[in-house]
Amino acid sequence: MSRSIGRARWIVIDSVDPDRLVPFWCAMLGVERAGAFGDDYVLLTDGDGAVPPIAFQRVPEAKRGKNRVHLDITVDDMGEAVARVEDLGGERIGERREMDGYRWQVMGDPEGNEFCLVPGE
Repeated sequence: MSRSIGRARWIVIDSVDPDRLVPFWCAMLGVERAGAFGDDYVLLTDGDGAVPPIAFQRVPEAKRGKNRVHLDITVDDMGEAVARVEDLGGERIGERREMDGYRWQVMGDPEGNEFCLVPGE
């Protein structure tokens, strides 16, 4: 195996208003706001490295179209997780899906960034 060029440091998600997404994603992943870089970046982390650090980067334009990269989030109870996401201001995107025994529900955060809830079976 060849030597890598580098390693992933953060997962960065574009946002019109990063501060608006902080409470949603902190509740989703059990992480905390770890800091900010000026007005343009907010960093979330769990502090022990179990969850990759996530940063929200301020951009001028609202989301358009489907994400090219998204998070798959393992949940214990799909119905309860969907309800909690909706209570936090997220939304379902389409119906639950299944392929080759793998099930998931596409969801959107308050700005429409997609992620999938998948059962932790």
